[in-house]
This record gives sequence, structure tokens and C-alpha cells, in this order.
Amino acid sequence: MLVLIKFKVRGNLRFLSHAEMVKVFQRASVRAGIKTEYSQGFNPRPKLSLPLPKSVAVESEDDLLCLRVKNSASSFDPERFKTRLSKQLPEGCELLSVSAEKEKVSFQPSAATYLLPVHQKYLNEKLQTNIKRLLASKSLNIQRQTKTKNSKSKFKSVDVRSFLKSVELDGRGIIVECKITAAGTIRVDEILKMLGLDAEKLAGPIRRTNVQWQVSES
Repeated sequence: MLVLIKFKVRGNLRFLSHAEMVKVFQRASVRAGIKTEYSQGFNPRPKLSLPLPKSVAVESEDDLLCLRVKNSASSFDPERFKTRLSKQLPEGCELLSVSAEKEKVSFQPSAATYLLPVHQKYLNEKLQTNIKRLLASKSLNIQRQTKTKNSKSKFKSVDVRSFLKSVELDGRGIIVECKITAAGTIRVDEILKMLGLDAEKLAGPIRRTNVQWQVSES
């Protein structure tokens, strides 16, 4: 059975990498006595995934965990499951909802919104002009670093303009809505660089919210 778990990440837990966050849920599931399904082969792994990796140091208000368990749908109690798992999670990780889904369903992210909290003195006309320039641009080419098979670094030019749906200023800072496709998306550090923002200008942690999903049956 496929279990969908929506959760949020706050505080120091935001500094965990994607792989470390997966391990947090793996260990919590074991401690909670949840009978997770495992892959076949010489190195079995629990069937657990976070479909949308989160950048390190970014908080999340709307994250998704897909977990395959051995329970049957008829005997599954979402609230009891949520309570058991919640007790084993570290501070900063809060479960929002738990639900059972069809076995052969996959979830692909299609969009996400980021809140960039900026100190008031930097929410000025210069920043507004920079935002207008970005949105008016037909292309936004960046140099993205990648690794080759022999672990050497190389750079490739990527046009990220199509991934920027909207950029707005409000009382909290900057709200950026990003498109996510099979070809990729724009990264948080790339957004900051284009806006001319660094850690000194941020008033708090960046937060990812309102993730949109495409559901498909295999």
C-alpha cells in the first residue's frame, strides 16, 4: 500500500541534505514499528521517497513523502499511523496529513513557491527594478556546474527564464513562483544571485510553500 505523508520542516532541521532527510524518515519508521516494503536484490532498501528534493538551509511548508507499507487499505488507520510516526520524528519536522493511495500512482512536482524574507531596507526601488528586468527578459542564461563521470567539474549554459513564473514584492519579502518540469527548474541560489541578494540581506530562512503536483497512474 502506498502512504502519502505531507509534512513541514522548520528550524535547524532545514540544514539536513536530501539524503539525510530520507534517513530521518527511514529510522523513524523503524522505531515506530511501521512495516515498510523493501526492494529486492543484494542490497534491499525501504521503498520510501521524497519526490521533490529540498535545498539545504531552506524550510518547507508543503513537503511530500511517499512510503510503501505492508498494511492493507481496509485495516489502515491514518490518524494512528500519523501519531506513531510523529512521536519518532525530531523537533522541526511536523506531519500535516497522512493518506492511503492506489498502488500504481506516481507524483511529479509541477510548481513551487519560495518566500525570500528580505530586510526592509533592501525592499527598495532598486530591487523592484531588478525584478522587472528579470521578468522582461526573454532569456536568462546562467552557468551551472556539473560533475562528469570521472568526478571532474564542468560548466554548461542553462536558460532558466522559462522556470520563472512570477516574482513579486510584498511586506514579507519576495515571493517567487517557479515552474518544475522533466528538464529541471531554477535553483534557490540562482534566484538569489539574479536578484542581487546574499545572506546579509535576508531577514530569516528561505521557505518553500505551495508545491503543486501532477498525479499519474502507471
